[in-house]
Amino acid sequence: MKKPVNLFIASLVISSLIFLVGCKVKDPVPENIPELITRATITFTPSGGSSGSSVVVTATDPDNIGAQDIKVDGPINLMKGTTYTLTIQLVDGLYQPTDTFYDVSKQIEGEAEEHQFFFSWNAGLFSNPVGDGNIDNRNDPVNYGLSVDKNGRPVGLTTTWTTASTPSTGSNSFRVVLKHQPDIKSDVSTSADGETDLDLTFIINVN
Repeated sequence: MKKPVNLFIASLVISSLIFLVGCKVKDPVPENIPELITRATITFTPSGGSSGSSVVVTATDPDNIGAQDIKVDGPINLMKGTTYTLTIQLVDGLYQPTDTFYDVSKQIEGEAEEHQFFFSWNAGLFSNPVGDGNIDNRNDPVNYGLSVDKNGRPVGLTTTWTTASTPSTGSNSFRVVLKHQPDIKSDVSTSADGETDLDLTFIINVN
């Protein structure tokens, strides 16, 4: 009389194991994790026939993922009446330069539809673009040029700038904000949307 009971218990155990194994084979849900940036290099290169040398400034996180924030190393000093191409290079110093995840800029290019740089500056510093940037209003002009995603929306790893013909020095600032906007980047998304990957403010002078 005990044999049917044992067969029932064995069948129940096997069914439970099959159920548990079936639950474990589900694919994990991918996570949209903000980029870790330990160094940002900002380079203004004269373009469009403009003369002068490239201007390079950096911001570095002194303790990588420690308590200290990323810090800028000095002011941006540009020449008046000059057109520049601005390029932004970002790295994650927790990896070696040969590792895939070291070059954050390349990752942003690969996930362009999830990222956008926003900028702000003191009005009058640039003759093109005019205004004071698009951090406060995304519709204010920034020259993103060909730095766009597959949907034609701006990214901003490269941009163009023409300084005003009048010198301006002192307490002027130039702010760069990188937003990570998976599934929410659109024609109307702003600097308030998504996670902030980078937020830097430099002193800027036009001489």
